[in-house]
Amino acid sequence: MPSRQNIEKWINGTPDSFQFIVKAYQGMTGHLRDDNPYETRSEMFKAFRDSVSAFKEANKLAMILVQFPPWFDCSVKNVNYIRYVKQQLEEFPIAIEFRNRTWYSEDRKAETIRFLKELGFIHTVCDEPQAGVGSVPFVVEATHEKALVRIHGRNVYGWRNSGSTENWREVRFLYDYNEEELTDMANKIRNLEKLCKEVFVLFNNNSGHHAADNAKTMQKMLELEFDGLSPKQLDFFEGEF
Repeated sequence: MPSRQNIEKWINGTPDSFQFIVKAYQGMTGHLRDDNPYETRSEMFKAFRDSVSAFKEANKLAMILVQFPPWFDCSVKNVNYIRYVKQQLEEFPIAIEFRNRTWYSEDRKAETIRFLKELGFIHTVCDEPQAGVGSVPFVVEATHEKALVRIHGRNVYGWRNSGSTENWREVRFLYDYNEEELTDMANKIRNLEKLCKEVFVLFNNNSGHHAADNAKTMQKMLELEFDGLSPKQLDFFEGEF
């Protein structure tokens, strides 16, 4: 988890209108591959709350992104865990991202959307390779006044085989959207916008440096203009790559 010092640096280095989407700690979502440094689950969540509260205090927290792994299927055990997450992060806006298709199966999709609405979660709409149960379809549904769209690319081979190579991150998100694909997605985002007040769009196809170009194209398609941005925002991350 990031230190309070680093978080305050990020807060102070961004415009007043800048909003952060903070990804949940990997131990909270089942992604942690090493030993968990926290003795108990409640201790881990408390540490995360203490860390992320600085964003909220500065009025720069758009949401916390709780992204579950492909093996986190639609089951009673996992539904109960999501309820636990809500209990632990009650005071924060939370976006839920699924990576397992069972949440959107024909007989469970409506129930999943209803469940997210009931708990006040933000629905994360994903564009990603359609590669079996470990991927989800683009579901234009909003469950909150905010919606999140995460665009991961459509590299089916990389999505299916990402864990088998050392450079799996480079392979998994290596994809450059063409104009036709972006146009179709822009239309879907417009439809999503009709269902809520704010839509946040994040491009994650960044291993080949395609995310920024695709995002700028999408920005033009959606006729978006932003004022007060830093002229060279990437300098903000200097030394971290």
